[in-house]
Amino acid sequence: METLTPFDYTLSIIGGKWKMKIMYQLAFHGVTRYGELKRRVSGITYKVLTSQLNDLEREGVIKRVEYDQTPPKVEYSLTPRGKSLMPILEEICKWGVHNVPETQTLHELQ
Repeated sequence: METLTPFDYTLSIIGGKWKMKIMYQLAFHGVTRYGELKRRVSGITYKVLTSQLNDLEREGVIKRVEYDQTPPKVEYSLTPRGKSLMPILEEICKWGVHNVPETQTLHELQ
């Protein structure tokens, strides 16, 4: 069994290019369907979105609810465990606001 520091463990859950973006969208918009997430997370492919959602679900950060209907309907939301990570993401956003180079512009996350 590998020994991780708390920092390494946290990064293993939220690290990478897409996971924090997905989590931020779920926090901002609440319960969200797959297609909506795909539209809101600019540049992500279907394959990567599916993989990242599976990882976050496996870690207990998001909840996936599948409805038995046609066409299929699947919704995602943050779990209490996922919501507990939001202060970290908010601080990362604040850091970006205060440290963005003058040569770049920021836009609000939507």
